[in-house]
Amino acid sequence: MSKTTQRDHTERWLVALLVLVAGVFSVLIPQVFWSAANFQSIASQIPVAGILTLAMAITMLTGGINLSIIATANASALVMAWVCTHLEPTFSSLIVMLLAGVSVALVVGIINGVLISVVRVSPILATLGIMTLLKGVNVLISKGSAISNFPSYVLALDRSYFLGVPVPLYLFAVVALLLWLMLAKTPLGRQIYLSGSNEKATFYSGINTRRTLIWVYVISSLLCAVAALLMMSKLNSAKASYGESLLLITILATVLGGVNPDGGFGKVFGIVLALFLLQMLESGLNIMGVSSYITMALWGSLLLAFIFVKGAKVPALRFLRQNKPLQ
Repeated sequence: MSKTTQRDHTERWLVALLVLVAGVFSVLIPQVFWSAANFQSIASQIPVAGILTLAMAITMLTGGINLSIIATANASALVMAWVCTHLEPTFSSLIVMLLAGVSVALVVGIINGVLISVVRVSPILATLGIMTLLKGVNVLISKGSAISNFPSYVLALDRSYFLGVPVPLYLFAVVALLLWLMLAKTPLGRQIYLSGSNEKATFYSGINTRRTLIWVYVISSLLCAVAALLMMSKLNSAKASYGESLLLITILATVLGGVNPDGGFGKVFGIVLALFLLQMLESGLNIMGVSSYITMALWGSLLLAFIFVKGAKVPALRFLRQNKPLQ
């Protein structure tokens, strides 16, 4: 009961902040903020950051973290870029490209999962090591330059609209829905929450926590492959250094969306609300000509404000979670 109450409070705070931010920008820049161009810009920015945030969030639900999401996405993008630029633009080439990107992500996810669940390396150290390794490999593969000029079947994804909404936003919505269904309606989802609440008690209750953690990091990496495809379509290029600023944003949106960094609770809807809030803030401040550094400072202040509001409740929740018997 306490967990549900905490999550609901988080979502209400986020909705209130969304209304407040929209109200402020409606007064300051009413014509530009409510323009179709601004909303299409927001909609085009959310999918890549959103899918990467979901990749981060699923690991934080177990009390872990995945610092290698950006490097994994770039590795998948570089491999897919090489394939699609060296093969004739046919349907079979599309399939080979997707399989290549998924294979890279799958290997990275398995390595992360084994290091964390079997070797028992700390998640932050394991994924930091993989991130550093992948960055070096990515630069080595690409020689530090971008691979560009993709075929039309890659570029069409970002350039397509349905009812005035970019197709990548629909893809993000589908991914978010599938992740919510997995977390809320499947045994694996329940095992993820239980492992995040108390991994040792979950293990002694008969659940294979090692296998659960491996699945978590595999799913996280596969989501990075989806984000890689969206980045390729949006930028018409792939490079070892793309998206590095997104790592902080994914952690911020995850925590702001109500996911407990210690694991155990949080849900997809809160993360989606946090993403829209952050993107709305960034878009409005950019229109007003505010420096991006000030925007980052405001994001940090927003996170600190949430920590302050919820901080008094978190220790009690952690105590209840660690001492409540499994049912």
